[in-house]
Amino acid sequence: MRHAILGPGGVGGLIAASLAESGATVALVVRNEAINQYPDELKLESPFGKFGVRVERTTTVPAVDVLWIAVKATQLDSALDSFPNGNSVRAIIPLLNGIDHVAMLRLRYGAARVVPATIFVESERTAPGHIVHRSPFARLNVSSIGRTLMQSTLEDLQKLGFTCQFVDDEQTLLWSKLVFLGPMALVTTAADKTSGEIAADATWRQELEICVREACAVALAEGAKVDADSVISTIKSLPGNIRSSMQKDVERGNRPELDAIAGPILRAAPRHNLDVPVTRRLVAEVERKTNLRKKLAATREGSSFSE
Repeated sequence: MRHAILGPGGVGGLIAASLAESGATVALVVRNEAINQYPDELKLESPFGKFGVRVERTTTVPAVDVLWIAVKATQLDSALDSFPNGNSVRAIIPLLNGIDHVAMLRLRYGAARVVPATIFVESERTAPGHIVHRSPFARLNVSSIGRTLMQSTLEDLQKLGFTCQFVDDEQTLLWSKLVFLGPMALVTTAADKTSGEIAADATWRQELEICVREACAVALAEGAKVDADSVISTIKSLPGNIRSSMQKDVERGNRPELDAIAGPILRAAPRHNLDVPVTRRLVAEVERKTNLRKKLAATREGSSFSE
């Protein structure tokens, strides 16, 4: 099959390299101003192996069987400028954090074409065309509506080391990631600590567990099947060096995905007369850190200009 990757960063690059290694034809969709920075060989360092694969490069989405969308939620609107014609692809698989993007994509490209999916992984683009997959796992969950088209692709990814499954209930599919990712992203960013450092700090560990329970209460009210104790157990089993992408974004002065990751929890809670005070407090702390980074960056720029 032919695949295109819109957003060849850490996650998109991992998917692209893995698909190409499995024998698929893969095109990276990149911005006009960045295309010359990307080599035609994509290199991956992963617990699944180290290899380089040939890929195509393009600035617009070509005619393909599957388009994987792996941009940051904050970049989605601008990224879709390279995808004006949904009829050029058979299926769209968004791997974005959050929930709200699914409805937006279906409204724009047609409900039948969008196959929701989630991925649990820590992967980073260290340079254009160079991907480092840091976590010992890569768990890809795909809505069952994509089973006919995607069965063989998921089997190929599993042969490389991915854990893949089809999920019948889309609410459960999407919220299952959010109740894990939201608390982890908020706490690691607010505390500026790794997963291991959070586990070793009683105060932050408690904040994390309460945040998980708040998120799960909202998810259950929204109709998803989630279990807070299971989520907490999974978090406890993580390697100690995990750092969230939100944490890295704030450190680098980038806009974090606060609305995509925490927004669904904050917006849904009042609909069900639920209170999420720890979640709200953590969001406020992440916003404070983000604004502080912006002020520091602006101060440095002003200082450099005056010099």
